[in-house]
Amino acid sequence: MPTDIPTTPTDTLTDLFEEHRRMLLGVAYRMLGRAADAEDVVQEAWLRWTAEDRAAVREPRAFLVRITTRLAIDRLRQAQARRESYVGPWLPEPVVTDFGATAPDTAERALLADSVSLAVLVVLESLSPLERAVFVLREAFGFPFGEIATALDRSESAVRQLAGRARRHVDEGKPRYDVDPTERRDLTERFLTAASGGDLGELLALLAPDARLVGDSGGKSKAPLRIIDGADKIGRFFRGVATGTDTTYDYRFAELNGAPAVVAFVDGRPDSVFQVEVRDGRVQCVYIIRNPDKLQGLADL
Repeated sequence: MPTDIPTTPTDTLTDLFEEHRRMLLGVAYRMLGRAADAEDVVQEAWLRWTAEDRAAVREPRAFLVRITTRLAIDRLRQAQARRESYVGPWLPEPVVTDFGATAPDTAERALLADSVSLAVLVVLESLSPLERAVFVLREAFGFPFGEIATALDRSESAVRQLAGRARRHVDEGKPRYDVDPTERRDLTERFLTAASGGDLGELLALLAPDARLVGDSGGKSKAPLRIIDGADKIGRFFRGVATGTDTTYDYRFAELNGAPAVVAFVDGRPDSVFQVEVRDGRVQCVYIIRNPDKLQGLADL
């Protein structure tokens, strides 16, 4: 049938989408905190991309960001309702970070690493879906306000207000310290050695007095169901774990969410993730993720 609408070859459609896939996954993950959910959103974006009238898409990148962001907002609203019944503290799903050629500049790499850190993603949970979308697009990926406004179908002035509120919330909740990765790796190793050996004296020497431990099991494995505050309580918790188990762990270091972390394997399967936040040479926060649903992506480490 004759038509005056130009068609785009399938291979060109695929190439255009793949060119932006990594960025779209980055947006969706920072919005949702779950790699599997981000993959689902990007897959749905692909389906909508292939079904779209090609003549109506003038800027593929803007179109893909718009549909990915809107799909992520819808899914985030559903996820937030489910998290109200989540057992114990909720932490994002840890992901291996390798920015590669995406961020050749050191400052840009630092920005991307910060925006995907566990601490920042936890703070982002306090934002509304629209605030979170604006923050991610603006702060992590540097999108202009006008482009964000189009993606969210909001005025530019409204987007600027959302950005201001989101930035204030994140600044209030985000840890205010930067640590050299080598120092953080060293403290992680020392803390792991002390924790696995139940060395209470060394644990207390490494922990800041007001340190906290956040464990995420989703009720599917053993982990604290409440945040543990204070170096003494955290130290005694790890001593109790070390003396109360005969499980043999295989510890492997990896860069997760932009920072050094330890993945503990049992019988070849990832059992838990362990990561610390550091301030002034001492451990300020300990994250432990033991929800098996969040560890499946680490099986190949």
